Amino acid sequence: MPFLMDVSRSSPRNSPRWSNRSARSLKSWDTALLLSPRFLSMDKPDFSLRDANIAIIGLGLMGGSLALSLKSRCRRLSALDPNLATLEIARLQEIVHYADSDPAKILANADLVVLACPVPSIVDWLDCLPAYIQHPCIILDIGSTKREIVAALDDLPPNFDPIGGHPICGRERLSLENAERFLFRDAPFVLTPLSRTSQFARSAALEIVRILGSRPIWMDADDHDRILASTSHLPYLLSSALALATHTECAPLIGPGFLSTSRLADTPSSMMFGVIQSNRDNILTALHRLQDQLSIIESALSTEDFSSLQKTISNAGFHYHQLITEK
Repeated sequence: MPFLMDVSRSSPRNSPRWSNRSARSLKSWDTALLLSPRFLSMDKPDFSLRDANIAIIGLGLMGGSLALSLKSRCRRLSALDPNLATLEIARLQEIVHYADSDPAKILANADLVVLACPVPSIVDWLDCLPAYIQHPCIILDIGSTKREIVAALDDLPPNFDPIGGHPICGRERLSLENAERFLFRDAPFVLTPLSRTSQFARSAALEIVRILGSRPIWMDADDHDRILASTSHLPYLLSSALALATHTECAPLIGPGFLSTSRLADTPSSMMFGVIQSNRDNILTALHRLQDQLSIIESALSTEDFSSLQKTISNAGFHYHQLITEK
């Protein structure tokens, strides 16, 4: 169930899932819709954000930061969230033009929908969107893993123009109160188009990335998940393991080294658990590589081979500088 859906008998969750094949072979598709100016506009090479109605699903850190950057740049910006306190903040601070917990009110006229909720909720929403949107619409997700989401994007009916995305930025605090207009500035923003993604949707994604001040990187979903296992998901697990391995008696002597190394453990597990589940195989591979390096260090310490240990530590520093200078 999507994170803010009230599932009833009429819920799309109780209907058969659209498959890509069945959607494309649908015989009863509304010809009038296909010939409407709104649908034909999706064949245009360039997207104009200024003329678009944008809907954001999820007003946490990422969705809220996105809203702060986009509100003044589009015709209308609406947001969907289940948390009444979050909706009240969005209204009082005028973060969006309109905010509600009712999908029908938010999605009915959206030209572009941004899915800014946790990975499992994104997948659930992609299953439900056809019940609320029958008109042509671009779908952009900003989930932290891509393979499962891109597969679900490809199953959408033909009135949807989907593209995957992932801004490589964030904070440990995920609520709207921590949203920041310039959160995305100078950050890599991965875009994972599908074979069905039009030039129109690509230009829409690029315009959003440009407004955010991010750096677009076009990438295959499999490559994205393989790399992020090492650069994002493994660091979170490593921070968690370090926090668990440190006894509370150490607390009075905790300094900046421990704080900077373990800070990711403070990221809400509700957000990270779905990420880890959806990228399990790549994370296991990254964990094995880490364990190999830890075994080398452990072996050198056990045998008092300090020459090898010094070489390993020196190589680590050299490799670290390579990683951060080749970004």
